[in-house]
Amino acid sequence: MRADVSPAIERASLTIDPERAGVQHGWISVPHSHDDSAWGAVRVPIACIKNGSGPTVLFVAGNHGDEYEGQIAVHKLVRELAADPGRLSGRVLAAPALNAPAVSVGRRTSPIDGGNMNRCFPGDRLGGVTAMIADFLYRRLLPLADAVVDIHSGGRTLSFLPFAAVHDLPDADQFARSLAAMRAFGAPYGLIMTELDSAGMLDTAVEEMGKIFITTELAGGGTASAETVAIADRGVRNVLKHFGMLDGPLERTREPTLLDMPDGGVHVADDPGLFEIVADLGQRVSAGDLLARIYPLHRTDRPAQEVRAQVDGIVLQRHFPGLIKEGDCLAILAEERPAL
Repeated sequence: MRADVSPAIERASLTIDPERAGVQHGWISVPHSHDDSAWGAVRVPIACIKNGSGPTVLFVAGNHGDEYEGQIAVHKLVRELAADPGRLSGRVLAAPALNAPAVSVGRRTSPIDGGNMNRCFPGDRLGGVTAMIADFLYRRLLPLADAVVDIHSGGRTLSFLPFAAVHDLPDADQFARSLAAMRAFGAPYGLIMTELDSAGMLDTAVEEMGKIFITTELAGGGTASAETVAIADRGVRNVLKHFGMLDGPLERTREPTLLDMPDGGVHVADDPGLFEIVADLGQRVSAGDLLARIYPLHRTDRPAQEVRAQVDGIVLQRHFPGLIKEGDCLAILAEERPAL
């Protein structure tokens, strides 16, 4: 606990003891007094499976409520380990619905306070519900973890090539350990990521503690497929095998294709309208090639806006809905990175 936090004003609470061996299921309980429940609480599900000695890995999903592969995979992992905890060496902490209010309604952000969980770390113990959840995770659970795996996908508005990612960290040893864990996860692609906006992210909070952090983007569109859930399923088990917490070989079909995000790879809509993607995910394009068209919704006498690639690359991400707004990210290009 931080020195500036008095137990007398600790608002959130944990119903499990992470130091106890065995299988525990419980909640992070966050007070939420409102018109329909004067003494109410938001409960964030948390599981702890601990057996013998070994590292601690924290699996997070539902950081955004409309991203489903991680939620499914973490639920499945908890049930599998709980059925046979003796096969685990170490401790797994699992939060499959971190932003529980957002998960409940299938939205990116919380319907209670509009909070984007992945933009409010390290949180605020005296803030709103989203800030309190982030604060509790930051102070009480992140210090316990040797590695954190935060599983994302594109949600309702984006779709991606399925990748696992790490950041290009200034600490060479931390970067090497993170990269090795990302490769072990075994997604088809591995991205050395540059964030468009890193302020307040769980990624940044974990990395500043010197810990291993892996994230993903596994397709999107506000749903999940058998293929992308299988990637997440294999990935969470591979991470545990990589750290020696489960026996057995890594499950993957090939070494991930490593990608970088070049300068000029992010393409943004200048006008709103009807969105036509021209270059699909995974397609290679050259600078000047057509990526997309945007048609004015209510005019047939004006030309479509053509959006052309600013750099050479592979289409890593695309806007998913059929309509697009000014300022929306419509496509991101990546480039292959030499093996590290």
